[in-house]
Amino acid sequence: MKVDVLLGLQWGDEGKGKVVDVLTPRYDVVARFQGGPNAGHTLEFDGKKYVLRSIPSGVFQNEKTNLIGNGVVLDPVLFMEEAEALCQGGVDLKHTLKLSKKAHLILPTHRLLDAANERAKGAAKIGTTGKGIGPTYTDKTARNGVRLGDIFDNFQEKYALARNRHLDRLAQLGATPAPGELEALEEKWMKAIEYLKEYEIVDGEFLINDALEAGQSVLCEGAQGTMLDVDFGSYPFVTSSNTVTAGACTGLGVAPNKIGDVFGIFKAYCTRVGSGPFPTELFDETGKRIRDLGHEYGAVTGRERRCGWIDLVALRYAIMINGVTKLIMMKSDVLDDFPVIKACTAYRVDGKLTDRFPFSIDGDKVEPVYVELPGWKTPMSGMTSEKEFPKEFNDYIAFLEDQLATPITIVSIGPDREQTIVRER
Repeated sequence: MKVDVLLGLQWGDEGKGKVVDVLTPRYDVVARFQGGPNAGHTLEFDGKKYVLRSIPSGVFQNEKTNLIGNGVVLDPVLFMEEAEALCQGGVDLKHTLKLSKKAHLILPTHRLLDAANERAKGAAKIGTTGKGIGPTYTDKTARNGVRLGDIFDNFQEKYALARNRHLDRLAQLGATPAPGELEALEEKWMKAIEYLKEYEIVDGEFLINDALEAGQSVLCEGAQGTMLDVDFGSYPFVTSSNTVTAGACTGLGVAPNKIGDVFGIFKAYCTRVGSGPFPTELFDETGKRIRDLGHEYGAVTGRERRCGWIDLVALRYAIMINGVTKLIMMKSDVLDDFPVIKACTAYRVDGKLTDRFPFSIDGDKVEPVYVELPGWKTPMSGMTSEKEFPKEFNDYIAFLEDQLATPITIVSIGPDREQTIVRER
């Protein structure tokens, strides 16, 4: 057996949670392989809305095994809040959710460091969510991190060493915590550490590979988007982990030859949250209209998302980097009433035309080159089959498939899991 990977191809917020929920019945195991509680995966069904931050989106199918992999950084407090809310809602997490021993813990001082580092950057700030994710990954690569498995092995000493190191750094930044501030955070954090012990904490790499050997199917769930990858995204305005397919190998202990299908998710347009370059961003009424119609606000942060037309240069790049085999297009219904749809097919960089994603897309160096396509001017949210799609929408799909050289196999026409159309091919 091989693992399938599902990930975002833009700057995040593509709709990964909904699609994982839709696909989960096909799989025995769903595993998160990177990111932290900055991921907000939104799912809607049976008239209810759920936002998952750290927990895999397969937990609503109670008979499935879900794993938080070693590539994830875990905030015990936020995890406890999220898990308790789900358990109160009838989700049987204690029997289905497993946590990797090798996942790194976000400490209270990591959050303080995150805020202090952002303040120190001034106008050059990255736009972090302030949840301590970046400093935790920094400690991980510096070999100073505290892992989930450490809570069973001389934990207080390991925690104290990390805490004191962070306090020294905060003092250097002029951000020493106020009296009682850190102690209040630690009290909640230590309570959450005890809560974590109620779950099965496992060697995640063995769980995944044993499942494959037993003939079970595995879906790997990515967080954030390809263009936020620390190596291949719009650096330095990126997250601190590898959001691409290769991240599933390192974030779960899966060998490269065990990768099967790669599902790449994208919106029919494009969005971005926080700072950083965004070539197709719209600053006019069209951008505002897309934001309002698409309810483009961060699922976790509530931050207003920047909106623009679809960027095929970036998408082709993301497809190449990830080895995407099947595309999934989200939020098609948001464009239902636009008379003209634009798509960026190339960039003009320093006056030269290119269809390759450049080293830098910062500033005024990059000018998007658009083609215009007729809109479909038809409400699609109530459709149940691709046979009902208007001709103009089918033409839009065909155009994208030709440009991206990859089939679009699933189309979403609304937020509910039922508003998902699998195309016949």
